[in-house]
Amino acid sequence: MTALQPLTVFLIGMPGGSEWIFIILAIILLFGGRKIPELMRGLGKGIREFKDAKDNVKNEIEEGMKEKETKPQEQSLK
Repeated sequence: MTALQPLTVFLIGMPGGSEWIFIILAIILLFGGRKIPELMRGLGKGIREFKDAKDNVKNEIEEGMKEKETKPQEQSLK
């Protein structure tokens, strides 16, 4: 038994071509053709909000690091 064998038992592969077609057909049947654009619009808004929040956190961290770098320099000048 190799070290990777137990790990492969728990991994689930990505769906193939025919599985994607089945998934898309199931979504169309469940939500209908009219609800899908609304669903995608909501998904797009959620992704956009997540990206904006991620960028805000990244900017805050970078600003904090810049402040931390400038403070020791200011104290050494006094």
